[in-house]
Amino acid sequence: MLTDHVEALRAAFRETRQRHPFTIDAIVILPDHLHTVWTLPEGDADFAMRWQLIKSTFSRGLAHNERISQSRLAKRERGIWQRRYWEHTIRDDVDFARHVDYVHINPVKHGLVNRVRDWAPSSFHRHVRLGNYPVDWASDQLDHGRDYGERG
Repeated sequence: MLTDHVEALRAAFRETRQRHPFTIDAIVILPDHLHTVWTLPEGDADFAMRWQLIKSTFSRGLAHNERISQSRLAKRERGIWQRRYWEHTIRDDVDFARHVDYVHINPVKHGLVNRVRDWAPSSFHRHVRLGNYPVDWASDQLDHGRDYGERG
């Protein structure tokens, strides 16, 4: 579970960011996946290389006790990571805000907590300190049905 290894994941992000800078605008770490919004330096769109470095750095620090399929073994892949990721180029400020909201609402959408503020491994708490969200953001049940993130 990713949430069991948050510090190792943070270290993998830090190491990757030192070598290949990017800004983490929003992030939430869930037990079996994570969501994040990044800003890369001007003229640099290499998300794939950064994800590969994060995944490999993180994976090297984990015990090799997860079940791995034969196809993953043949490709020297770990079972903790999905093979793919979803990438989206932010179109404008509204799109950016919707994706940051989507990241932060995810623990509630997955039924892990009832309030966004109750999920610790999330940049939501930093955004509250910065004044970008009130501490009780999305706390009423009607708000949970709101359409956060990318529209189909």
